[in-house]
Amino acid sequence: IDNGRVRFAKGTTTLAFKFQGGVIVSVDSRSTQGPYIASQSVKKIIEINPYLLGTMAGGAADCAYWERNLGVQCRLYELRNKERISVAAASKLLCNIMYSYRGYGLSMGTMVCGWDKTGPQLFYVDNDATRLQAKDTMPYFSVGSGSMYAYGVLDSNWRYDLTEEEAIELGQRAIYHATFRDAYSGGINNLYLVKETGWEVIAATDVLELHERFGQKSEEAGESKGQEADDE
Repeated sequence: IDNGRVRFAKGTTTLAFKFQGGVIVSVDSRSTQGPYIASQSVKKIIEINPYLLGTMAGGAADCAYWERNLGVQCRLYELRNKERISVAAASKLLCNIMYSYRGYGLSMGTMVCGWDKTGPQLFYVDNDATRLQAKDTMPYFSVGSGSMYAYGVLDSNWRYDLTEEEAIELGQRAIYHATFRDAYSGGINNLYLVKETGWEVIAATDVLELHERFGQKSEEAGESKGQEADDE
């Protein structure tokens, strides 16, 4: 506790990126309380409406409550205006709420992503009312204790012209490496793809299976490089 406020010991890895086929959203499912693993089955992708998704990082209660509240506001917008809300407007609604609650101790780092009239869109919003839009110069975001590891994989392998299969594999690979290096991330990798027709659930894969797919390849590649060096 710091100055009468509870300081959360948080841990997670969430990421989202744009590519030519839409938006990939990929997350882990581990919930931690400091060194204690509270759950391995947290749903960190929140389905706001059929075209909008939000991710959960920080305080689970804050993210779950305010993103469900955002879903209500988005539905009211549709009823009033007879059209779907844009991703930019939805993220701005959430940002405005966070601005009004600044200094109240909320803990939230979320990505709001979806497809609207302008195409695939991705925004980052946090409890300080920071709101960032994914652009050509920065087409992806990662949030959480394992985000630096995920960024390393995305920086090395992201391209705009990825096929759907390549984009799905990149989303899984980035989460795998984050869960492998970060003790506060793990469990199940949930992955969604946002397209013009709305979001789709692509996979829910145990990170142990991802280790068998990606981790052993890395180990084998490292061993072969070591053998080549020894031969020289």
